[in-house]
Amino acid sequence: MGSRKNILYLFDVDGTLTKPRQRISEELKTFLLNEVKTRVKVGLVSGSDYSKIVEQMDGEEITNQFDYVFCENGVVQYQQGQLKSTESILNYIGEQTLQRVINFALGYMSQLELPSKRGNFVEFRSSMLNICPVGRSCSQSEREEFSKFDMQHGIRAKFVEALQNEFKDSKLTFALGGQISVDVFPTGWDKTYCLTHVADEKFTEIHFFGDKTTIGGNDYEIYNDDRTIGHKVTSPEDTKEQLKKWLNIE
Repeated sequence: MGSRKNILYLFDVDGTLTKPRQRISEELKTFLLNEVKTRVKVGLVSGSDYSKIVEQMDGEEITNQFDYVFCENGVVQYQQGQLKSTESILNYIGEQTLQRVINFALGYMSQLELPSKRGNFVEFRSSMLNICPVGRSCSQSEREEFSKFDMQHGIRAKFVEALQNEFKDSKLTFALGGQISVDVFPTGWDKTYCLTHVADEKFTEIHFFGDKTTIGGNDYEIYNDDRTIGHKVTSPEDTKEQLKKWLNIE
């Protein structure tokens, strides 16, 4: 792969390389590794933790073929399955603020009337909290039902607004995460964080592909960053078509 250009292509996972919380297709997996990676360097940047990325990319063997794997917006970095660097939201904001956020979120969600509610409403990750009104234990059909309900009623957008108002002086950012949840992380720990890890590589171009690129989405900051060329996609199929055009692949 010595002929690869000094260009980096970064990919969101959910909604970009996979359908939300599902596995990458064999077709796209083969295309990325056999066509895209032979031309440029490739990396993953997701709000999810490492285990969820591995699951969606169909195992560690596939995940480790990407040049970079940036978990939790890049605040947690893996290469070849090895943890290279990490930060702690607990150390950054402290136990008291962390509990205030959790208590407020649970109280707010307890008042919501949704098509269904399951379990695992707050997930603590190294660098963020993931808060889910329907509960991450929901089935795929319940996930899709909530997603449609959310698009109609703006459940998560209103939740984000309430969190922002309650914690406006906390230096925390609240963003729509994936299909069903809200990500909470220290301001600046958005997906642009991953760019600090590749600064020394002096890439001539860094392209980012993501679907949540509007204000409030967790791809917004990196999509609009001056250091990247942003590409808004609507599905894994759209991602492939855009890649074919950019890389002149027949």
